[in-house]
Amino acid sequence: MTEPTSKPTAATQITLLSEQLEALNRAYHLDDDPLVTDAEYDRLFRELETLEAAHPELLTALSPTQRVGATPRDGFQKVRHALPMLSLSNAFADDEVVDFDRRLSDLIGLEANEQGGCEAIEYLAEPKLDGLAISLRYEQGELVSAATRGDGTTGENVTANIRTIRVIPLKLLGDDWPELLEVRGEVFMARAAFAGLNVRQQAQGEKLFANPRNAAAGSLRQLDPQVTANRPLTLFCYGWGEHSGQLADHHRQVLEQLGSWGLPICPLIKVVSGVAGCHDYYQQMVEQRPDLAYEIDGVVFKVNRRSWQAEVGQVARAPRWAIARKFPAEEALTRLLAIDVQVGRTGAITPVARLEPVQVGGVVVTNATLHNEDEIRRKKLRIGGRVIVRRAGDVIPQVVGMAPDSFTDDPGTLNSVDDFQMPKLCPECDAVIVREQGEAAYRCSGGLSCPAQRKQAIWHFASRTAMDIDGLGEKLVDQLVDAGLLASVADIYRLEHGQLAGLDRMADKSAANLIAAIDNSCQTTLGRFIFALGIRHVGEATGVAIADNFGSMAGLLAADLATLEQIADVGPVVALSLREFLDEPHNRQVVDELLQLGIQWPVIEPKQQAEQTLAGKTFVITGTFSRPRPEIKADLVRLGARVTGSVSKKTDWVAVGDSPGSKADKAAELGLAVINEAQLDQLIEG
Repeated sequence: MTEPTSKPTAATQITLLSEQLEALNRAYHLDDDPLVTDAEYDRLFRELETLEAAHPELLTALSPTQRVGATPRDGFQKVRHALPMLSLSNAFADDEVVDFDRRLSDLIGLEANEQGGCEAIEYLAEPKLDGLAISLRYEQGELVSAATRGDGTTGENVTANIRTIRVIPLKLLGDDWPELLEVRGEVFMARAAFAGLNVRQQAQGEKLFANPRNAAAGSLRQLDPQVTANRPLTLFCYGWGEHSGQLADHHRQVLEQLGSWGLPICPLIKVVSGVAGCHDYYQQMVEQRPDLAYEIDGVVFKVNRRSWQAEVGQVARAPRWAIARKFPAEEALTRLLAIDVQVGRTGAITPVARLEPVQVGGVVVTNATLHNEDEIRRKKLRIGGRVIVRRAGDVIPQVVGMAPDSFTDDPGTLNSVDDFQMPKLCPECDAVIVREQGEAAYRCSGGLSCPAQRKQAIWHFASRTAMDIDGLGEKLVDQLVDAGLLASVADIYRLEHGQLAGLDRMADKSAANLIAAIDNSCQTTLGRFIFALGIRHVGEATGVAIADNFGSMAGLLAADLATLEQIADVGPVVALSLREFLDEPHNRQVVDELLQLGIQWPVIEPKQQAEQTLAGKTFVITGTFSRPRPEIKADLVRLGARVTGSVSKKTDWVAVGDSPGSKADKAAELGLAVINEAQLDQLIEG
């Protein structure tokens, strides 16, 4: 009989085995250079499991045996990113990269040389991976959380699933890493791994994935980490978010630091000089693309010098110092089988091409929007003929036009484009279809009585940027409308727990969560409420502008057309749409019902006459304040200020709340004016 291992000896053996297994993981997954056979790896893994079972007090979350969680969760928690996960601006042609480089030279203030050009900017070039963006948060060198990009501000907590990806270190190597480090990267699935996964899916009678990107996203967003663990995911890191201490001065150097800490970095990254270097790198990737082990849909160019990155800053959704040069859209030939129409949220009737299934860029395409009747006629589309199909930006299917040889087909098999006529009645509600003067689109006149518009209107009302009712998504809205529980948006606030719990795939807890989300949505802002009503031409910004001008729903309801036209961001077209909506008795009734059911917002004074006391001033807001930051931003903008997301020499004030992060440090470095919330309120109040 084997003698039990003493605790001190077991602790030493567990540490050594854990370090050995992590090193083997890195060699296998990062370097593609396995150091031992699978059988030997399994033997070491079982040995570690046995020791931990005998000494459970020595088991830690960092152990290689603890990468897979055991219990599926009800859903993903939301995580607010300390720093936003921005998107990238796109370039689809060489001259757009030239313009990008020229803009940067102007922003940085590079001096012209003797030849009339400027100093060449050094760029970090890298392939643009086709996967799912992720943010990994390390504290004291240990992985503590992971979140998807989400909307850029708030993502989903996928920590348990990320821990199953063996290429991701649970503890960073070395000891020179920052105490706090957020690493941004792309989770993806290699082509060979994707093919193998689909073979297994088919053998098990499961649904096949359309492409590696969908497979990666679907695998990472599994509620059961065990499922994710069985999917061959990997990751390349390309950036960082919040961090303590100082990182290297150049983007390439920071990536090398990440690599030294055990984080996987794409081996194809390269520093290039100027537009010429960008062009050469792009051509190299075009040539290598078919032979790469993973899918890419373009390349990314980033200013390498981090001080210049900080200087040029960012716009609302993307940094000014980076751009994605996308590959040309892939095309294929197929046959146009029919043209149907769909009814949108606003009643717009959109023709849709029904296509003979065809692979375009790794995705099977069967439908493509045709936008409007004029587009069909311009492209001279003929039902039954062969058409060219393209995936715009490798994402959205579109019909480019008829194939050159299509008209040589047997005329008897083709119908003239004139045979397609826009239907006279809505396919959803039989209401008359009309076309407004000067518009390309046809619309259903059924309004909220149209089932298609009703579902979309309710879904829009509940969406994140409107009333933000978490859990009331498109599929559930379909169920509730079909079950007769929702006939208008007001009915959302009449739903009861018992009604929801009886629906398909709605347990007691899910029903309770939805009721709580509905109750929470009653506290909103006037701008959000106006946007949520789904008034044609009224977007988020316009909703806020209208709210700022009137301060109350009563003021808006009483406003005449001339008054509405004077609002910034409105004008005659939007004003008319607003007035028509507000004059419709059914709409007025729904608004009254919503207010009676408890929807409310803070009382605000009309702001149309606010003095531009902060005109020309630039603010950065960082940290946590006693009221929402979007509300603070709206107040500053109303007073003429500009609010940006990054600190630079051009910043006038940096408003600092609790836990401000690196922006406050940057402000101190540049000697900028830093103010607290009380001082900020004094500026706003004049």
